[in-house]
Amino acid sequence: MDNPLAANALGVAGAVCWSVQLLPQILLNHRRHSATGLQPTMMLLWASAGVLLGVYNIVSGFTLALQIQPQILCGLSLVTWIQCHYYERRWTKRRCVMVILPVAGSMAGLEVGLIFALRAGMMRGVVWPVTLTAVLAALFLALGVLRHYLDIWRHRTVRGISFLFVGLDALGDLTSLISLVFQP
Repeated sequence: MDNPLAANALGVAGAVCWSVQLLPQILLNHRRHSATGLQPTMMLLWASAGVLLGVYNIVSGFTLALQIQPQILCGLSLVTWIQCHYYERRWTKRRCVMVILPVAGSMAGLEVGLIFALRAGMMRGVVWPVTLTAVLAALFLALGVLRHYLDIWRHRTVRGISFLFVGLDALGDLTSLISLVFQP
């Protein structure tokens, strides 16, 4: 179905859902003063995926919404990751800041470096590394979710996950997939 307006609207809706999906989880962790059941590995993998997806979306020249969304995903994933350490491992606020700032700075530097490197490669006709960043981003997202499913299987229950977070993630998936149907 060739309807670019519908494709764009649904794509933006998906990006918005994926951008804010972690906010309910962050608020739930804060209210409960606990991140029980939330896997720090998942959040770190998602933050890493955000870096790679950001590189791919920027180098590919996608819309501004799709260039910004991975940055938000990365940032909120890092906040959720550090909450796991603060609430579950009882890290001090100072230690959390001393860890999160260099991690976030390193991720930002890596993203900028990869953008310049991949653009230089593209000017020479080398495009496979761009595709590799998208594949790795998808792999990291999948591994993050798989890590959480492993926890569900081990404990035979879903612990500490905001169902609003899960719903927003699923809605983002659905609207993004439907947007592909309307692509020209």
